[in-house]
Amino acid sequence: MSARSDPLRIALQVLLYVALYYLALLSLATVTQWLGLYLVGETATLLLAAVFANWISLRIHHGHRLWDAGLWWRRASAVNLGLGLAGGVLAACLVLVPPLLVGAARIERTPADPGSWSAAVLLAIVLAMGATGEELFFRGYGFQVLIKAIGPFATILPVGVVFALLHGGNPHATWFAIVNTAGFGILFGYAYWRSRDLWLPIGLHFGWNLTLPLFGVNLSGLTMNVTGYAVAWSAGRLWSGGDYGPEASVLTSAALVALCVYLWKAPVRRQTSPLDGPPAEDIPCEPSQPLAS
Repeated sequence: MSARSDPLRIALQVLLYVALYYLALLSLATVTQWLGLYLVGETATLLLAAVFANWISLRIHHGHRLWDAGLWWRRASAVNLGLGLAGGVLAACLVLVPPLLVGAARIERTPADPGSWSAAVLLAIVLAMGATGEELFFRGYGFQVLIKAIGPFATILPVGVVFALLHGGNPHATWFAIVNTAGFGILFGYAYWRSRDLWLPIGLHFGWNLTLPLFGVNLSGLTMNVTGYAVAWSAGRLWSGGDYGPEASVLTSAALVALCVYLWKAPVRRQTSPLDGPPAEDIPCEPSQPLAS
């Protein structure tokens, strides 16, 4: 019986994948809290739990290796990562630069927290781990076997909603923030569908997450002042997003539309995934074997 005609098997595989993730998450969180690692430890925990769940699931169900979840490194991977980074950074600039130009916001120094280069580098590392961990979990093994079993539309939309709901516990979260976050979840799922690797959604996720705090605005309700500057808004919450940050604003909603067009038109290099089947014939693929390092 094929995977597509065996829904019980697919459901059990996905449930086991999620259970492995949360089991690893709880176990590692206990260790990081005991060590007092806090933000770095929490982010590393998310990444390691996602690595563990994907590695175990790939091995026991298919005999594959971890990078078969979409982490192989090829020329196409570098292209897709670059496209993702560019899209994420440009989308964040699209949200923040126009209000600064028209006077709806201004950048001010924060003397009480002057920031430093070391803090900026540490933030970049933490955000890279966070983006990779979230994409590996949400767009990794479970997501990919569901795409093969029930199709992209029935997978990308609900997983995007779950992605948003799990951000609902962030500080100052609003319904508008959750709706926009669902848009990001759907967008990242579409990015995987276009590329068949995780590098494109990781690039989008990381590029967006890094640019916001560098401008001095809150990221998903969290304040990360590392540059010594912050954005002060004269516009209302609808435009600024309030204490949650721009992700709860109508500007981010517009940026999501622009990102959809960008992903649709970008010269994405689609790769061959062993989990969700071969890609469309009219899109060139990279060889199945990774390049030698």
